[in-house]
Amino acid sequence: MGCPKSFSISGGMGAALLTKPELIHDIMTTLKRNLTTPVTCKIRLLKSSQDTVELARQIERTGISALAVHGRRVADRPRDPAKWNEIADVTAALSIPVIANGDVFEYEDIQRIKVATGASSVMVARGALWNASIFCHEGKDAWEDVKREYVRKSILWDNDIKSTKHTLKEMIMHHSSLELPEGKAVTRSETLADLA
Repeated sequence: MGCPKSFSISGGMGAALLTKPELIHDIMTTLKRNLTTPVTCKIRLLKSSQDTVELARQIERTGISALAVHGRRVADRPRDPAKWNEIADVTAALSIPVIANGDVFEYEDIQRIKVATGASSVMVARGALWNASIFCHEGKDAWEDVKREYVRKSILWDNDIKSTKHTLKEMIMHHSSLELPEGKAVTRSETLADLA
């Protein structure tokens, strides 16, 4: 329930569900009733911290095992700072584990967001997409090395070409440009062998 993309919202999915607490309740309780594995949920912030806390409490009552909270509202863009203080409000109000998400780009940010929010764990998105070595406490590897290793493993594991290209494009857009020869080559590629 965190995706703010227009295709998700227009289809009644992702963040569109945030305005339908009864449907969230039905979905979560149905999952809990029919699955033996832990059920978790991810939300975004609502218009006020109080509204977010109330929704989080309603979701907690469905019996889920943990709740992930992305520290931005639907209308916020990635360039807008995540509101860690509002994640902290949710953490303080719930008895289940809260997973904090938003603005984790360096290894040190993992501990910083945990301390700032009181969350029991952290979800990393763009930081890991741009350089998966973010999880190395010794420091990140050069993105070019990470990119080469990603391509090597994608070929080794026969990863889906669309997924591989998407990740590579995200890396290149963050660190360089798709308009440079490397970016154009990735865009043109049709097979994993083209990326080698």
